Amino acid sequence: MIDGSECSDGIEVNNDPKISKLEKIVTRMSFMELAKATSHFSQDHEIGKGMLGKVYKALVPNGWNVAIKRLNASENLEEEFVSEITILRSLRHQNLVPLIGFCVERDGRLLVYKYMPNGNLHEWLHTTDDKAKLLDFPLRVKIAVGVAKALAWLHDGGNFHVVHSNISTQSILLDENFDPKISNFWEATLERQNDMDSSMCLLPLVDSLDFTSYKKDVYRFGVVLLELLTRKESYQLSCSSLNLSSSSFASTLDVDKVLLGQGFDAMILQLLELASNCMKFIPNQRPTMLQVYLTVAAISRIHDQTGDPEIQLQVE
Repeated sequence: MIDGSECSDGIEVNNDPKISKLEKIVTRMSFMELAKATSHFSQDHEIGKGMLGKVYKALVPNGWNVAIKRLNASENLEEEFVSEITILRSLRHQNLVPLIGFCVERDGRLLVYKYMPNGNLHEWLHTTDDKAKLLDFPLRVKIAVGVAKALAWLHDGGNFHVVHSNISTQSILLDENFDPKISNFWEATLERQNDMDSSMCLLPLVDSLDFTSYKKDVYRFGVVLLELLTRKESYQLSCSSLNLSSSSFASTLDVDKVLLGQGFDAMILQLLELASNCMKFIPNQRPTMLQVYLTVAAISRIHDQTGDPEIQLQVE
């Protein structure tokens, strides 16, 4: 495992108390070795660019392929940096992206994740028709089930409650088996619990999450579900743009044509109705994420798309 807390010239980084707390929950990695693994963050290693910075693929000395997110140095992203680390290392779930380590180098911030060979869901749905065709209906349902399961677990996980706040196809990564992994927790909110050691939590804690915060995640999941079914960009999707009524969606006119006529049309209609319910204008009319998960899992089991009989709400 890479270790160390040195910056590019070998000088030890200042002992910021916040950084010291982070070191207790995740490995602090050497900037020099990360720079070497990416040929000093060369364009040849670049695999993506997001709102917070560029992402590089690298092979580190222990033989792991990793994705290194280098946050934009020109922006003050300390809160986002801490939020991502705290959530992904404090809470473990099969559908959250594994965080391996972090690095602080002067004003630079780096996050190191397990590499996801199939990139993000947005790329598969919206880059080329040929790529989208590889995502058949059973695979799209599998992705929807995994994302719904993770969000339900975050909302109702027992001794914690987390709202992601920014779920989208860009924040859903896909591993070698196309199992979804949620990332991008920089806008997440964590509810304070009576038995929580808040001294070790670096996120802003709230005493009680607002009801509508949970429903925002539900709405955005509905958008993701519609993207999976229609291949329309999120900005094109709303109840009005797709002629969604307040209660159901009764037409497949907007559905991705490669999904139709394959024996799944009835399931597609059920998922469209679920998406409609998630995207209702009035938040308290939307289902909970647990209800959403149970619904999409039940629909998928009709054709044995998942062997997951019930949600696991315990910390994994």
